[in-house]
Amino acid sequence: MSTETFETTPQPGVAERALDTATDMSRSLGEMVGTLRAAVDRLSQTVAEARRPGTALSTVSAITREAPLASLFVAFLFGIAVARRR
Repeated sequence: MSTETFETTPQPGVAERALDTATDMSRSLGEMVGTLRAAVDRLSQTVAEARRPGTALSTVSAITREAPLASLFVAFLFGIAVARRR
């Protein structure tokens, strides 16, 4: 009769698994925040370029400031036209 002892690798406990999960989530959230921040920066830059005088967005902004109700009516009609196509 031989009495051999088998060494088993210790399984991680609940606390260790929770810490690993929290670390993974923290990294994932950090990556998502970085990606979102880059997208917002690109969008802000694009809008800033589009608002330069003489561009379409600056013209629409000026018209909207001068006649807000007429602009709202045009936007409403545009929405109806797009909705009917579907």
